[in-house]
Formats: sequence, structure tokens, C-alpha cells
Amino acid sequence: MVTVHEVDSVEILSLQDNYIDALAMDNSDVIQRPSLFSPDSAHEGVVSNGPLAEHGFSSLITVEFEGQRKSMLFDFGCSDNGALYNVDLLSIDLTQVEELALSHGHFDHFGGMKQLVERVGKDSIPLVAHPSVFKDRYVRTPMGLKLSFPSLVKENVRSMGASIHETTAPLPMLDGYALFLGEIPRETNFEKGMPNAYCLKDGVEQTDAIEDDSSMIFNVKDKGLVVLSGCAHAGIVNTVNHAISVTGVSTVHAIMGGFHLSGPYHEQFIEPTISALQAFNPSYIIPAHCTGRKATLAIERAMPEAFICNMSGTTLRF
Repeated sequence: MVTVHEVDSVEILSLQDNYIDALAMDNSDVIQRPSLFSPDSAHEGVVSNGPLAEHGFSSLITVEFEGQRKSMLFDFGCSDNGALYNVDLLSIDLTQVEELALSHGHFDHFGGMKQLVERVGKDSIPLVAHPSVFKDRYVRTPMGLKLSFPSLVKENVRSMGASIHETTAPLPMLDGYALFLGEIPRETNFEKGMPNAYCLKDGVEQTDAIEDDSSMIFNVKDKGLVVLSGCAHAGIVNTVNHAISVTGVSTVHAIMGGFHLSGPYHEQFIEPTISALQAFNPSYIIPAHCTGRKATLAIERAMPEAFICNMSGTTLRF
């Protein structure tokens, strides 16, 4: 087992996600939505641009413990400027960031890396990732069309100023107050990854197990685990089970991130996934990014008291 130090709180600010609703008006002790209005005086405000949403994910995570705060970036969004636009819009100071982590090597999670790392402005800032994030990847459509993905190139990452730390095993981050989960075992009978995903190995096509898929884990004092996935290609149920196994903490406080239940193939696994999520009995369930509309609606119906709709620019504090 790997010890994850307890934190007093963990804040997850979504610098990029697929969705935005400027009229949600559901702020609470847990949820903080960005405002469309900038203060102009004590009693008036002016409309400003809202956050950008795109098919991608990026988050700024801050843990608090013993009066200290430590921050990291987990994923970097899809486009060059999507997450960075929201950083500027929300006046976020990224120089506080101490470490970086990448959930897996798909372009909608590393697309804005260069811009965000430059804004952090630290030489040799650690970037934790599975060694397979650097694969040459693509998918095949039902008609057989090959759709190539942009590749993450190790030399380019180093030129950004990041120091790459490759690991398949769980790795503590932020002085042990966060955990990069490493490679996740595939144990459920319904979480099968992406059957149309392929990669090249020594120039030969093979199916892509997306074994680099990983998540971030936090342990909130008196509450339990907060599990944050990027896409959960390993399966969100496998992910939570592995987090419990690795940390020895059986209580799950929040499950958040992309659950990858979108599209005709994955939608058949929505119901068993929901049943397993209900068994974890989390206080909060926050499907995001690639979860898909049908799955998100089904999760909200099945777990209405725990459900939170995530959006670009939203801060969640657990």
C-alpha cells in the first residue's frame, strides 16, 4: 500500500471541460461557478466573456493541509489556447504550480501543455506520466477510415521546460499529499477500453490498450478519497477499486472526471457502471469531459443527491 497524507481540503478548478452553462447559479460551499459579470462599482457589474469549453480536460488542483497550500496541473486541454484563455479570464496565477501530471497520451489532454507550462515559468518542473503516453496512436472508424491522433513527443516536452518522470507504479506527488495512481488493472467484466483504438509498435499495427490511462487520488481528512480521472479508459470502476486497494482507504468521498461512456459501443456499459458507482456510495459524483450525454443524464437520475454538473471554469472544493 501507498500512504496518501490526509489533506484538510482539495480544490479542483476545471481549466477546461466540454461544457459551460453561464446561468447555472448553483454556487455552494462545494461549487463555485465563474461569473459573467465583472464588478464595475459596488452595485453594478458589466458583462464579460465566459469561459471556453472544448472537447478536452485540464485542471488546477490545490491541496490544503496544516495551513499550507500546494498546487499542481493535471492535464492540459485540447487546443493551444483553450485552457490558457480560461486561466487569463479567471486571473489565475499559475506560478504557484509545483508539479504536473498527465492522465494519458491523447491530444485532448496534452494539447495546451506548452502554453500552460510556459505560464508556470519554472525550469525542469516535474511532469509525471506513464511511459506509454508517447505512443503513435490512431482510431479506425466502422468504415475502416484511419484517423491519426497527434503524438506527444518526449523531446518537445523537455523543450517546454518539463522534467519527465515516467512511472507505471503509483507515485506520491506534492510531498505525499497527492497520488498519481499509475497503471490500473482491468478487472471488471464490462470495462473493455476502446476496441477501435490502435497504435504502432516497431512499425506494426496493434490494438491500443491505453495502458497509460491513470488518475489522481487525494485523501480528505474525515471524508475519504477524492478520485479524479482524465478519461478512465481503464474503467472508472477499475480506477476507484485500484485507488482503494493501493491506499487502503475504503471510504470514497468524490468521483470526478471523464468516464468514457459515450458512443454506441460504450453506452451498453452505462448501467453496470452506475450500479458499481452506487456501491461505492460517494458523497459526490461528477461525470465530466468524455462521459457522454446519455451516461451523464443516467448518472444524475440514479444518484441525484450526489450529482454535480462540471463545467469549464468551475471550482469544486472537497
